[in-house]
Amino acid sequence: MRLFTNANYPIMHWRKRAYAVTALLFLATFVAMGVNVAQLGSWLNYGVDFRGGTLVHLAFNRPVEITDVRAAARSAGREDWEISRFGGNNEVVVRKETFQENLGRSPEEDVRDALRSRFPDNTYKVVRTEAVGPKVGNELQYRALIAILISLAITMVYLAVRFEWRFGLAAIAATFHDILITLGILAITRNEVSLGTVAAFLTIVGYSLNDTIVVFDRIRESLAKPRHDQTYLEILNRAINETLPRTVLTASGTLVTLISLFLFGGPVIRDFALVLILGIFIGTFSSIFVAAPVLYFIQNKWPNKPARQQAASSRSARPRERTTV
Repeated sequence: MRLFTNANYPIMHWRKRAYAVTALLFLATFVAMGVNVAQLGSWLNYGVDFRGGTLVHLAFNRPVEITDVRAAARSAGREDWEISRFGGNNEVVVRKETFQENLGRSPEEDVRDALRSRFPDNTYKVVRTEAVGPKVGNELQYRALIAILISLAITMVYLAVRFEWRFGLAAIAATFHDILITLGILAITRNEVSLGTVAAFLTIVGYSLNDTIVVFDRIRESLAKPRHDQTYLEILNRAINETLPRTVLTASGTLVTLISLFLFGGPVIRDFALVLILGIFIGTFSSIFVAAPVLYFIQNKWPNKPARQQAASSRSARPRERTTV
């Protein structure tokens, strides 16, 4: 941690590079979502929770090739089944809007009939079966979006009262950055989006905002002190550097736990842990390179009186001195 103790990195001077990285990530996100709409019919690879339908999770006794399972389904006339890997190399998931229940068979029996001839010696068991109606799936999508928007709105109100509206707007922008880029990575990898993913996103919102509030609180403390020898840009840069050890330590400790959860927690919780890992990485980046630069932009666009007075005092005190960080 010596790299971050008494640090004085010119982070605010790197803000344009951070903007460029963010712009590239946004572009990749929109391109990936556009490709998914063309190929999948939706921005993301929604699970049964959101699309509706039935899911059957199978665990074979021995490793099985996913291509063999798909070939068996096609041979049995089940071309509309979506078959994908889940967890280990002996587990697969079969999805379909409706199985052949109208013939008096359950989804498990339908799957068993289709795969029996192809895998006579490699038996399997049904781990779980999930069924969600299409109306319920659409309702869950709507409620998930509302939950995230409400959490952001409440946060905006809190920061506007606790700090001021500029801080609140900058924090919301940084959080939106984290959510959108995490969604972009999920769109690129086509990982399944379920209710567990929504829970992970709400956790990311809380973590990212907490990280940002720590930096903003230090900025507010610095602005309250009579530091007429520093510009607003330098105050922001100093606040980021002073909170850098805490930001890095918190992210590192959290990532160690989440990586362990991802590796050893089992397939059911793996997607949840993966989304959190991505969110922690992106949230740490935004709290360092996005939140304060956005605040600086907002302050320049709509300056408040104390900041204008401080900037004027700095310019009058050091009319010929170059700003160094």
